[in-house]
Amino acid sequence: MTVRGGGGAGEDRVRLLSLVDVFEPLSREEIDKINWQNLNTRLEPGEVFYTPMDLCETLFVLQSGRVRIYRALPEGRELTLAVLESGTVFGEMALTGQRLRASYAQAMEESEISAMCRNDVERLVLDKPAVGLQLVHLLSERLAAYETRMEGLGLKEVPARLAGLILELVETQGIRDSAGYRIPTRYTHQQLGTMIGANREAVTRAFARLRETGAVEVRRRYVHVEDLEALKVAAAGTVPE
Repeated sequence: MTVRGGGGAGEDRVRLLSLVDVFEPLSREEIDKINWQNLNTRLEPGEVFYTPMDLCETLFVLQSGRVRIYRALPEGRELTLAVLESGTVFGEMALTGQRLRASYAQAMEESEISAMCRNDVERLVLDKPAVGLQLVHLLSERLAAYETRMEGLGLKEVPARLAGLILELVETQGIRDSAGYRIPTRYTHQQLGTMIGANREAVTRAFARLRETGAVEVRRRYVHVEDLEALKVAAAGTVPE
């Protein structure tokens, strides 16, 4: 982890922060005045920067890159709770209702983050209520997605869980092309497995089932959705394992 001050890169830092969802109501001047705990912390791919041993209340701001929030399970397995794209916030903070306790945060690619302590978040929300409203909306959407994912783990077979995850990825980052939709991020079967509570082999079999329905294709590790309606039917649980 490399921590850099805001000095010469101040303007670029403010530009990145202005793209963060919860800071949309703020002007660049207001963003620049925020008292950041750590400025421009650079993370290497695969670097774990938060563990269950970290008990401080911190709101992380993901300026660029991608971060995975996961929990360690017995027998060396992992369950990915969320994959966060640049331009959002996350963290362990009672004020915002967010919880990382018992979880790990890992950079999936080269990423850059800043951090805010509880006092600074409280001051910001009291001073700029619009930021607090943005936080409420963000966390409500995140909680709904999390509940849907957890419900699927207990009630659906692996093909349906995988189809539901792909639908979620289409909604959050899908790119429309001539054949349908493409997920612009490459995911291994192992990574997808940690997101739906399945092993790599089960994900491979589930992809085979989804390909048989004409819903998806995988080319160069990119997932292509070729029949969105068929994918929705599969996500409802009608494609057997």
